[in-house]
Amino acid sequence: MNSSSASFRTVSSRKRLAAVTATTALVLGLTAACGSGGTGSSSADSGVIHVLVYGDSGNTVEQQMIDTFNKTSKVKAVLETIPGADYQSKLNTIINTPQAPDVFFNWGGGSIAPYVKDNLLLPLDSMIATDPGLKSDFLPSVFNTAVINGKSYGIPMRGTQPVLLFDNKQVLASAGLSAPQTWADLLNDVTVLKAKGITPIALGGGDQWPTQMWFEYVYDRVAGPGLFEKALAGDKSAWSSPDSVKALGMIKQLVDAGAFGSNFDSVKFTDGGSPALLAKGRSAFELMGSWEYSTEQTNDPSFVQSGLGWSAFPTVPGGKGDPADVVGNTNNFYSVLKKTQHPDAVAAFLKLMYSDEFVKAQLGIGNLPTTTNTPNFLSTSASPAYSQFQFNLVKAAPSFQLSWDQAYPPAATTTIHTAVQEFFDGKIDAGGFIQAMQSLPNS
Repeated sequence: MNSSSASFRTVSSRKRLAAVTATTALVLGLTAACGSGGTGSSSADSGVIHVLVYGDSGNTVEQQMIDTFNKTSKVKAVLETIPGADYQSKLNTIINTPQAPDVFFNWGGGSIAPYVKDNLLLPLDSMIATDPGLKSDFLPSVFNTAVINGKSYGIPMRGTQPVLLFDNKQVLASAGLSAPQTWADLLNDVTVLKAKGITPIALGGGDQWPTQMWFEYVYDRVAGPGLFEKALAGDKSAWSSPDSVKALGMIKQLVDAGAFGSNFDSVKFTDGGSPALLAKGRSAFELMGSWEYSTEQTNDPSFVQSGLGWSAFPTVPGGKGDPADVVGNTNNFYSVLKKTQHPDAVAAFLKLMYSDEFVKAQLGIGNLPTTTNTPNFLSTSASPAYSQFQFNLVKAAPSFQLSWDQAYPPAATTTIHTAVQEFFDGKIDAGGFIQAMQSLPNS
């Protein structure tokens, strides 16, 4: 997932639609931000730390944390954003240049492994030794996503981002349907909705990472998390296993049934296209990270209040995967560049990520922080029912599989995204998909 897809990549996101004024500077190569000081030694002169994040509707909370930090800190923080669709590529471009930020948003796991290998990131263990809350105040399973080779390289920020099946409740009710519990239910819903002239499932195929989500869940339901874990560890045979072939057959069945219509590659999530299809009733479902809620809340709050529904991904009877498994992004993280000139200020900023203010602000836009104090504030969220559903889902999940494009290093992203898109488009068959995935580098 992009994050943003990833979110993952959500994103990932990858995920949601607002940006702040620094976006323009970053899109143009971050020249404006760097011309006035940038990071590294220039940052030391200016007394500024630069915090780079994925540009979307979650930026409201990130700006709030910046404002809170700046009220008491002599070293000031500046929030900079890159629009979701461009985030990873632009980060890769600047990460080893004078324009690199002090602190940056990521998905942990494979998304930062190359930077660790290149010795660009600051291990956070000394900060944690000084302030144990930077580790102990987060759920261990989430925090450990950014632990590489035994060292900590990320502090959770935003919230956990399981992928959910969202629906338009009014469309389903008009068709006499409900959220599907099984794969057979989903196929039946597709048939009924198509007969009524409705594209059953909104898909931002133009971004590619939303398409990947369907593979992640079907593979998990059919094979369990073990298949992907083996593949990620370098066992190429996992992709050609009978379970892999079965999962691909089920995905093709859904595509051939017309579940996504015929124009999904012309639609994007990142420009609001697929969420609008759901909100306007032109589609009944969208499989998306939990950030769908904040996206719809930003773009169409009346739909969120009366028409947005959500459910877990359907079960696959006879599948090896636990029906309670989830996929998505365990969380987003802030990592720190080794060359920052203000590590103490950065540590003070990161401390806000487990504060009560942070938790309440994230819940207020529909996100679910993974701090140990989150349960104390679930009733204050934008939708207590939605937050409680997510919390229960993640808490009960035997497996929370990180988005494929975030589990693998960034160098694998293009191959993964191209393979999932071309399989949906019918440009490659199961053999072609398997061959593409077997070409991926080890994590």
